[in-house]
Amino acid sequence: MNSGKYVFSQLLEFVDRYEFAKCVKRYNGDYRVRDFNCWNQFVQLFFGQLTSLNSLRDICLCLKAHKRKLYHLGIKQHVNQSTISRANESRDWRIFADFGDFLIKLVRPLYMDSPIPNIDIDNDIFALDSTTISCSINLLTWAEGKYSKGAVKVHTLIDLRGSIPTFILITDGKYHDSNALDEIVPIPEAIYLMDKAYVDFEALYRMHKCGSFFVTRAKSTLKYDVIEQNYNIDETTGLRADKTIMLTVAKSKKLYPEKLRLVEFYDQEKENELVFLTNDFDVSAMEVAYLYKNRWQVETFYKWIKQNLTIKKLWGHSPNAVKTHIWIAICTYLIVAYVKHSLKSTLSIYEIMQILGISAFDKTPIRELLTEFQVNSKQNVKEQLDLFNSNF
Repeated sequence: MNSGKYVFSQLLEFVDRYEFAKCVKRYNGDYRVRDFNCWNQFVQLFFGQLTSLNSLRDICLCLKAHKRKLYHLGIKQHVNQSTISRANESRDWRIFADFGDFLIKLVRPLYMDSPIPNIDIDNDIFALDSTTISCSINLLTWAEGKYSKGAVKVHTLIDLRGSIPTFILITDGKYHDSNALDEIVPIPEAIYLMDKAYVDFEALYRMHKCGSFFVTRAKSTLKYDVIEQNYNIDETTGLRADKTIMLTVAKSKKLYPEKLRLVEFYDQEKENELVFLTNDFDVSAMEVAYLYKNRWQVETFYKWIKQNLTIKKLWGHSPNAVKTHIWIAICTYLIVAYVKHSLKSTLSIYEIMQILGISAFDKTPIRELLTEFQVNSKQNVKEQLDLFNSNF
């Protein structure tokens, strides 16, 4: 990366344009397009995410003001707001979703050695949750939420080793969380962490039959018989019970006819008793509690993208435009994660985003920007590997 190139242009060199072209060809994205093709659409929206611009109008205004630099930035031309808006409405969102899937397969293996606090298990460990983006029901008539309000839901499955999203589903606000389990193909031996909104015994049993494990919160209305109980537990750790159970309600028992494990844990800090439900009988009861505790990483992921990417203010109204917008935001996160690993930067993704956002028109070599101020080698290893860090 020589110093004659703008930082944004250097960043684009980390993006595999050949793989992007394959995604475009798969859906005929550039059919009968003259100038503003899918690549230029992606680059301009990527620029908007990186620099935290709030609207398509802001993107167009910024690029027009720097029109003499666009070629050297890697942007073919500036266009007006309506041109980008029409592209977002009409070009298949799956182009960007497929490219996002490519980036996931590229980035996820790079962070497979990242540690998970208090967990020493070799299995793949995933956390599943959703976040809601409020919107105007008058503008997004398809995005119905609760109480006659508009809402878009983003369901995300992240790999806890590296906090890399591996599955994204974008729906309206009324879509029930547990329905997302029907869209996920379980990986044998993997452990899935979920809250009680995902207690769907039919889906959980399907996951069990695939050889996968789950840890979730049990609902207070759960009815069961205790088959066996482990009395050899240390209550000073917070554990209160470790039971093997069978469901007793006819419908639930039909949907999940096999044994389950119930672990009761008392959180002294919050003075709250938690009851975990799992099909994993191999890990210790304390590991079940630690596994669920690490589910917070998916909530941290949502907090991060909402504060550091343009997600809360949508750049379109149709389902296609909204999905395009959100997938390009996810692609931005993955590209920055890839740059972080490629340059062996010890900065967090938050810090890298801040630096790149204000340096897009700078000509400093990107390696110098992201590695000159490496953290002290004596710093805690966990902090060095943490993508988010604590800088919100």
